[in-house]
Amino acid sequence: MRSTWKQIWPPFVAVIFFLAVWQLAVSLFRIEAWILPSPSGIAREFTGNASGIWTHTAATLRLTMIGFPIGTGVGLVVALLLHLLPWAKRAFYPLLILSQNVPSIALGPLLVIWFGFGLLPKIVLITLVCFFPVAVAAMGGLAQSDRVMMNYMKMAGASKWQIFTKLELPHSLPALFSGVKISATYAVMGAVVAEWIGADKGIGYYMLLQKSAYRTDRMFVAIVIIVLLSLVLFALIALLEKWLVRWKPRRDV
Repeated sequence: MRSTWKQIWPPFVAVIFFLAVWQLAVSLFRIEAWILPSPSGIAREFTGNASGIWTHTAATLRLTMIGFPIGTGVGLVVALLLHLLPWAKRAFYPLLILSQNVPSIALGPLLVIWFGFGLLPKIVLITLVCFFPVAVAAMGGLAQSDRVMMNYMKMAGASKWQIFTKLELPHSLPALFSGVKISATYAVMGAVVAEWIGADKGIGYYMLLQKSAYRTDRMFVAIVIIVLLSLVLFALIALLEKWLVRWKPRRDV
């Protein structure tokens, strides 16, 4: 408990200090709200329009919870195939890297042309955003198995499947969860970008509306919601990792 508190209080104090400086700067320099609203103004807008904001938040959360598991699953399958088939890794791994050089926002119009304005192009976009961190992290974890233990298992007559299930896969879990946690934060961003390309509700749609109205305070409300959703997903994945990877040594800071 004490070690957890030691990890939490420094960033908590830093955030409080940053918000205090922000509030003070807006008041001292009399900055217009449409340029930079104060934290208190953002909080008032958040509480005053909570019901409407929740409708958009629920839509983005629903889209995220559909696309994130699919993207994670695709990334894990890709990692397993490339690990088990070395020739496939040599052939397709460079293409995997190149696929990430195309901005997701640039793919949006193409996905709309190919799949229309429904749910499918949004899920495809979130999947493309999420699968890469999982695939790379899982491949890295699978490739870093204990070679001494692997040699022992081979000498004992273990099959490739037994080596994979008893050694490689369990020991790749810490690296895999690192990729999944990164993917969880990308998933919310991917959902917002997907809503920019065509939606009638969601945080991305809400941001487009407020940008047109020059409601900077509401834009910041949307940003805060995106950050909170990302943090919640990250924390849930971290708790799942702690529950599943119990053999991983804990480091107290």
